[in-house]
Amino acid sequence: MMPQSSAPEAGRISLLWSYARPHLPALILSLVLALVTSASQLASPLATRSVLDALAGGGSLLNPVLILLVLLVVGGAVGWWQWVMLGSLAERIVYEARQGMLTRFMRARVFPLLRRPAGELVTRVTSDSVLLREAASTSVVGIINGTALLIGTLVMMAVLDLVLVLATVAAVAVVAAVTIVLMPEIGRAQRRSQAALGSLGAELEGNLRAIKTVKAAGSEQRQLDRLTGHARSSRDESVRAVRREAMVWTVAGGGIQAAIIVILGVGAWRVSEGEMTVSTLVAFLLYAFVLLEPVSTLSENLTAFQSGLAAAGRIRELEQLEQEPPSETARTGPGDAGDAVASGDAVASVGSVASVGSVGSGGLPVDRAGAVMELRSVTAGYDPAGEPAVRDLDLRIPARGHLALVGPSGAGKTTVFSLLLGFLNPQSGQLTLQGVPYAEVGLPEVRRRLAYVEQETPVVPGTIRDNLTFLNADATDEQILDVLDQIRLRETVLALPDGLDTPLSDSSVSGGQRQRIALARALLADPEVLLLDEATAQVDGLTENAIHDAVRRHAAHATVVTIAHRLSTVIDADEIVVMEAGRIAARGTHQELLAVSELYRSLVQALRINTETELETAEPEPDVERVGGL
Repeated sequence: MMPQSSAPEAGRISLLWSYARPHLPALILSLVLALVTSASQLASPLATRSVLDALAGGGSLLNPVLILLVLLVVGGAVGWWQWVMLGSLAERIVYEARQGMLTRFMRARVFPLLRRPAGELVTRVTSDSVLLREAASTSVVGIINGTALLIGTLVMMAVLDLVLVLATVAAVAVVAAVTIVLMPEIGRAQRRSQAALGSLGAELEGNLRAIKTVKAAGSEQRQLDRLTGHARSSRDESVRAVRREAMVWTVAGGGIQAAIIVILGVGAWRVSEGEMTVSTLVAFLLYAFVLLEPVSTLSENLTAFQSGLAAAGRIRELEQLEQEPPSETARTGPGDAGDAVASGDAVASVGSVASVGSVGSGGLPVDRAGAVMELRSVTAGYDPAGEPAVRDLDLRIPARGHLALVGPSGAGKTTVFSLLLGFLNPQSGQLTLQGVPYAEVGLPEVRRRLAYVEQETPVVPGTIRDNLTFLNADATDEQILDVLDQIRLRETVLALPDGLDTPLSDSSVSGGQRQRIALARALLADPEVLLLDEATAQVDGLTENAIHDAVRRHAAHATVVTIAHRLSTVIDADEIVVMEAGRIAARGTHQELLAVSELYRSLVQALRINTETELETAEPEPDVERVGGL
């Protein structure tokens, strides 16, 4: 779960300032416009007194009425301009906050990111950024302008009558005291409410992903109770904040209303005594009504500011996400493939064979007779304080052929993939690409050489075409259909109404279809090294044979490294590496290992049993079974 401790107040304000600072000219202009609007409001009661004095004295009404009209028009026009500016500014701040969070997500190291609940991260982008918007723009201007209008109103009231202003100041002081006492608690309640909302998002996301398991276990009510508990916590904290906000508003409105009653009583007595004119009393009362606006504005904007600070604290926690170095995160996108070719990078077409000594995708020579990648005395783990997942591992990956990794659970097979992909950094030792250390090559170059097919293969949001061309945007329809034919998906895709342009989602395709789409995507990129985490785990026998044929064709001119869970995969490999407890226990061909490794023989027996069980229960996948025809 995300850390629940809130960031220090100064840190949250600093974050708000970091979003507002680039827009300082617009903020200052908005503030000036707000002050102009306030000035027109402050001048209106005086203009009204002039109208009343002219009526009482029989003078001309033209000038005072014109002044009132000018003040009305100027105040309205400037207020509209300020409203548009602040609204646009607020949306820009939300956009930049979201862009910053999305950038941190995409550039974060894989395992620190995966430890965070996805639903809670989504809440940061969708909900917290909206609260940040008001705090970093509208509420700042509102607080400053409200303070200026409050002070200006009191000054103008003092100019009119010092005696009556004392009652007004007393009411304002009571409102200020209550606000100062309650605002910190409002902020704390808002932070707790947002934290509970984030927990709800994380819990809901997990339950929706596991909905089959939940229903099969008959645990709907239990999980519903857990979800409702998070929703209830968010509701209770929000209600607690609302109650305190209501207290502030009640005291603010009641205090000013009480002041107005006092002003009426005392003012009427002073008029009767001849110490004050009726026009001055009316002007003073108008200022008292004007006073309602800055008091309510301050209450509203201080509350919004507290909510924004709570959101800023949660957004600031994302700074704890460990990031890949900037040079390691920039991968040539699909749209840049043409530039790569123009700069001398060689991009092989589907089915092409790279010759010995050819140039790789980033300009490094490819020695097809040697090792493309090596792990040299590598020790690595997921917790620096815990036991390493692999120890002093030396692994040479040839530049051509099929290498299979086998071993019991926890042997370190997946860790090897994580190291090769740069998801995990070694604690000691070195990884090399064509003999050059990763640190010198850079992860973008390393990853350009690789294609990775996960065992639990998600689809990329978009269409079938988007998914297949994710690594090679310049692939033609002919190349795409050729790859689909290799994995027995061509006819299925062509039978769909929208063909390659059919939208995809995780829920619209089966597990086996997701695996085939992911494998097709990888084959279409024609990588130098293809990493497969048992890409046939969820397919039927006929499809498995087709996939093995495609893998064999690729291994004839490039490298395939497979984490094997099926006997057919092991037998098919040119070399097998047996891992145990983070080390290499044995390596060789299938027949060689059967003769020398007891561990391998026991693994093969387990794989044989698993494979036979799967074959007995496997049925061919239906071609049309899900939403959209997949």
